[in-house]
Amino acid sequence: MRKDKIGWAARARSAKRRRPLPRSFKDLTPNKHFNPRTFFYEMVWKALVTRRVGEQVRPKFPKLAHGQVALTWIGHASFLAQFTDLNVLIDPNFANWLVVIKRLRRSGLKIQDLPPIDLVLLTHAHFDHFHRPTLRRLPSPKIAVMPWGMGDLAANLGFERIIELQWWESFSHGKWRVTLTPSKHWGARVLRDHHRGYGGFMIEHQGRRLYHAGDSAYFSGFKEIGRICPPEIALLPIGAYFPDTFRHSHMGPDEAIKAFGDLAAKWLVPMHYGTFKLSFEDMDEPPRWLKELAESNGLIHRLRILQEGVPAVF
Repeated sequence: MRKDKIGWAARARSAKRRRPLPRSFKDLTPNKHFNPRTFFYEMVWKALVTRRVGEQVRPKFPKLAHGQVALTWIGHASFLAQFTDLNVLIDPNFANWLVVIKRLRRSGLKIQDLPPIDLVLLTHAHFDHFHRPTLRRLPSPKIAVMPWGMGDLAANLGFERIIELQWWESFSHGKWRVTLTPSKHWGARVLRDHHRGYGGFMIEHQGRRLYHAGDSAYFSGFKEIGRICPPEIALLPIGAYFPDTFRHSHMGPDEAIKAFGDLAAKWLVPMHYGTFKLSFEDMDEPPRWLKELAESNGLIHRLRILQEGVPAVF
């Protein structure tokens, strides 16, 4: 079941009529984490005086056998997933700035070094996951799949086909299938356009099952996903969790470990850390804490921390 472009313009006009102005700066985030002074100091000033690090390398994409999947972490929540006959981009973002938020670690590769893209998956409309300038520059993107209410945002970005899904709806093309799974987050792009959806994606192809959680707090839905379609590889967010009010919409490494167990996955690949300063924990804390937790829980052999721009074969 799928929803194409019909009705987007009408829904967008209706949403604009309903959208109120924010009463204060805190209304710009769902959990009201910030006051202007704290936001400027933690998110803008600290990043401004921090030197951007990381190298962009020309990736050496592996020659795959049937049933193998290669994952290349671009940075933040952005990945390239490759099968022998399918190239998938998930939440691509090559931006050096998100309005006033500085990228502190360069993308692992340049956008011109991407292979032709068959499928783009967009988990929700937030600027760090749905980056319009990046999407406009993609090499010949064919199909874009996203949650409900987002189609109008993607209508003029060069996609041949745009598919909107509800939770647990699937779209199949050829021999692959993608399913939108629930998450605990929010989908508004600006102010209060809460008609837009959000979620994660399960990709099934060549006997493999790859799960990208998008943005999510920990919730019971991970057990549901693990029961219905346990993934082999789980891409889970581990950053933007401090102070604790952030955990209404994000996970820390401790909750990612718990979600990994709920999903009954084989491999844990962390994401959503080390790229943009989106919360108050130190930038290098999430992977360090995750390693400690994986070791103490006997899971270190199932943890794959990827280096940006370097493909890993699973």
